[in-house]
Amino acid sequence: MANVAFIGLGVMGYPMAGHLRVKGGHEVAVYNRTFAKAEKWVERFGGKAARTPAEAARDADFVFVCVGNDDDLRSVTTAEDGALAGMKAGAILIDNTTASAEVARELDAAARQKGCSFIDAPVSGGQAGAENGVLTVMCGGDEATFDKARPIIDAYARMVGLMGPAGAGQLTKMINQICIAGLVQGLAEGLHFGKRAGLDIEKVVDVISKGAAGSWQMENRHKTMNEGKYDFGFAVDWMRKDLGIVLAEAKRNGARLPVTAIVDQFYGDVQDMGGSRWDTSSLLARLERK
Repeated sequence: MANVAFIGLGVMGYPMAGHLRVKGGHEVAVYNRTFAKAEKWVERFGGKAARTPAEAARDADFVFVCVGNDDDLRSVTTAEDGALAGMKAGAILIDNTTASAEVARELDAAARQKGCSFIDAPVSGGQAGAENGVLTVMCGGDEATFDKARPIIDAYARMVGLMGPAGAGQLTKMINQICIAGLVQGLAEGLHFGKRAGLDIEKVVDVISKGAAGSWQMENRHKTMNEGKYDFGFAVDWMRKDLGIVLAEAKRNGARLPVTAIVDQFYGDVQDMGGSRWDTSSLLARLERK
């Protein structure tokens, strides 16, 4: 059992912190910008609610963060009352936010200055994966730190991998989002084509999902897409944030991502349709709009 802090109790962080408490059996202190949500978490899981990130991190061996973006991340880690201000020497800061590789390297350097260690550890699996404790976690950091942190991370994960030095976890998550964007657009176009051709979509998917076209997206989203229902997971707003990070990194490293850039624009169209909070499979709605 370890002393753990968790900062950021959103749709992902709330259940992830719960798994650290229940499945992991750790002592957990939580911080959330809205204190009432931290109190609600404590009522359900135990532990304690802190008023600042520094307070939450004070006695922790491992400090987890899961917030919205780079600026949010800096505000709860390197600000005056951020987590690093309260962390003890030897503690490990683990960032589950999907953020830039640049901020991951910043936090690695800041942690080292405090005598602490850092791992960037973005996750994939969405809200359902967080709630069920079966997330995929892509880590960047040194091997010794990873070996210490992995047994703790295992409480909310089914796959945990060390991808390289600080920033490598975020770069891997970018690849994850590149692949998903292309897959969802391909699936949306396939379903759209099939419907226009007058085919029975369920019969089509039953056959092609067993071959090379099969994917998680096809298995788990084709039915709701076919029914025009888009309230089943990762929101368009979040995907656009992630693709913005991807495209900015591609501009820096010279990678050419024509499909990703186009799909990002398509998601912008979905936002213009009022679908900011629809899930990412809503690319089909764009094709079917009147």
